[in-house]
Parts: sequence; structure tokens; C-alpha cells
Amino acid sequence: MKRADYDLAFMLQYENVAWYEDGMVKILDRRIYPQVKFVTCKHHSEVAQAIADMVTQSAGPYLAAGMGMALAGYEIMQKGLDEKDALEYLKDAEYTLAHARPTTSARMEVITKKCYEVGCDALKNGKKLDEAIFEHTLNEVNNKYIRMEKTAKHLVSLFPQNGTVLTQCFGETIVGLMLRQVKEQGKNIKIMCAETRPYFQGARLTASVAYDQGFDVTVISDNMPAYAMSNKMIDVFTSAADVISCDGHVVNKVGTMQLAILCKYFRIPYYATGAPDAGHPTIDSVEIEMRDPELVLEAMGVRTAKEGVKAIYPSFDITPPHLVSGIVTDKGIYVPYNVNSYFEDK
Repeated sequence: MKRADYDLAFMLQYENVAWYEDGMVKILDRRIYPQVKFVTCKHHSEVAQAIADMVTQSAGPYLAAGMGMALAGYEIMQKGLDEKDALEYLKDAEYTLAHARPTTSARMEVITKKCYEVGCDALKNGKKLDEAIFEHTLNEVNNKYIRMEKTAKHLVSLFPQNGTVLTQCFGETIVGLMLRQVKEQGKNIKIMCAETRPYFQGARLTASVAYDQGFDVTVISDNMPAYAMSNKMIDVFTSAADVISCDGHVVNKVGTMQLAILCKYFRIPYYATGAPDAGHPTIDSVEIEMRDPELVLEAMGVRTAKEGVKAIYPSFDITPPHLVSGIVTDKGIYVPYNVNSYFEDK
């Protein structure tokens, strides 16, 4: 297998996202990166908890879930379960890992269900469960990088020859592949990253990837985008998406919608990347995850608000289609109102 993570930053290499080996899953702790520390999970439920706790974010949970299923396969072999009990155990692991975070559970179910099917086949054919699921997961992530490379090509084709691109939160694969494509297409692009509270993914993760891949990168706080746009410091805004409903709404890190509103006002294009989700025919089927509000009252573990002060922490917000210039996929660029045709196009 030719690996598609070549020339990408450290944290985008497969082993440094999530990796199963010797009966455990190691996950790079993105809550503290660029400090490099791995969380070690010795049970698939610990992988699910790591996903819930945002040890890994963006596309990281999808790889972690697959590796977690491989770990569940190892647990089955260690327990010596018969085929009936083994399938039941693997089915339970499939549900646990897919529902670690509610907003993205539909996408996660696609990952874990396929791993379950691979596990069923392995049991019937006398193969090692963990090895079969691990190999499948590795092939899947590699194919995903290859598909996302196509998305990156379409996205970068929309960038000016010289300009500055604003990002939001951490888009994982698309960020690294977008930057690799900028070089391959010979464009002179600078990157500006909103910091993205409360975990500062933009400042710690996106900015690190851009810097590691040799780009001029500037971090701004979450209340500076209007200043930057009004002073013509930004030419394009792009973000990934945790969900794209088939009616053209983009669900992404909270704060995305306000950036899209600013783009509309300052006439700056906003391009979201990712394929629409067949499991969400309309935006009404999406559940917005509410996280511990205490995280808003602190910054990197240091309390910033007086005891007794309250907060809210929605993980995502919803950007309506009229604020989105285009949805960029592996098949091409779609008008948000017509993104459902993605499933019909070859």
C-alpha cells in the first residue's frame, strides 16, 4: 500500500493520529499538542471515552473508532468467546464507539459497522479478528486521504494566486492536503488561523500543521476576524464540516456561522469541505452536542471567571446555505442548495 500521508505534518501521520498495536490503542493527545503525549487505551471503552473527552478531534475520532474496533477484536480473542458471543461483543463495541459523541454518530456508525462486518468475515474464515479489522481500518484511512486529495485539489483551485486563507478550528486531513496542494499548484498562500476556544485547536493544531509544512501562518483570537476582514487581510475563508445535511446546512465548530456572516458582509467567499451526509436529509435530524460549560470558564486549565459565573458550551453551530459560497467535495464543487445531487453524480 502506498501511503497517502507522505509529506504531511507529524500529527497527520497515521501512527500519530490513532494506532492499534499489541493489544492497545495509542492516541495523540491533541488537547495539549504541540506537547507530544499519547493516551494509551487498553479497552475499547477507553477509546470511546478518549473520543468523548476530545483527546482526538476533527477526523481523528474516525480513525480512533476503527482502531478501537480492532482492540475489541483483541479482547474477544483474549476472552476466548465462541462465535455467537463474539459477534454480540463486537456489536456492543460498534455501538459504544459510534456513539461516543452524538453529533457525529451517523458518520461514526459507517466506520464501526464496516469494521463489524469485517470482524464477522474474519470469524467465519478463521482469521485473527484484531489483525483483520486493523488492516481494514488502515486501508480505509489511506483511501480517505486519497479521496480528500481530490477535495483539496478542487478547494485550492478556488484560491487566488496570491492571498491569505482563514481557517476555523482544525480540519485534520483537508488542512494538510490543502497545504500540500497549494505547493503542487504553485500558489503563494499565507494562512490565518482563528484560535478556536476553548481548546485552541486553531492556534495549537492548525497553526502547527501549517508551520510544519512550511507556510507563513498567523494566529488571531476569536474576536479579531472582523478587524482582519475589514482591513483586507483575508481573501478566502474555508472550514471542514462535522455534518453537511442534504439540504445544504453546514454543522461545524461553534463560531463558524459568525465567520460566514462576516464573509457575507465583506464579500469574502466561504467554502466548506466534505461530502453531504445521507443520514441527515435535513438539518432537523442533527443533534447539537452540549459539552461541559466549565471549559468555557477556563483557558488551558486556568480558571478565568469568578466562581459562581455560568457559561454554555455548544460544540457546533449551524451555518445556513445562503451563507455558504460552495461545498467542496471529492466529486467537485456544489451550490449548497444542490448538494444532494452529490449522490447522483459519478
